[in-house]
Amino acid sequence: MWKYGNKGFESLEDFPENAHGFVYHIKNTVTQKFYVGKKNLQSVTNKPLTKKELLEITDKRKSKKKQVTKESNWKSYWGSNKELLSDIKEYGEDKFEKVILKVCFSKKELTYYEIHYQCVHNVLTANSYNDNILGKFYRKDLHLPG
Repeated sequence: MWKYGNKGFESLEDFPENAHGFVYHIKNTVTQKFYVGKKNLQSVTNKPLTKKELLEITDKRKSKKKQVTKESNWKSYWGSNKELLSDIKEYGEDKFEKVILKVCFSKKELTYYEIHYQCVHNVLTANSYNDNILGKFYRKDLHLPG
């Protein structure tokens, strides 16, 4: 379960109205290693129109697809970092804390605050699962002592 403040978040109704997503912090309570990332609350996919919908189109230049919005897998989400996912298998989910750092209301705000919290938590120089920020700044490119 995701925690935000002193409350557990288990459904979309727990979020403020018009929330787009959240920035999160997942911590391994055994090693203290952590990950900072972002997650959208909803996913949008392009689905092909049905035969009936295609017949109703009068303008042939119109798209043959429609956008479908559905709730994302945010409840069960653990991130995409391979090392983190491997450690979750090794130690068990109960050895990890999932905390929401910031609820965001747009895609741009979500991206900004992910970067903000990655910098605040020094993810490239700390005991972190993160190995890059925005795919532009990599731990391997820094001259770190040791």
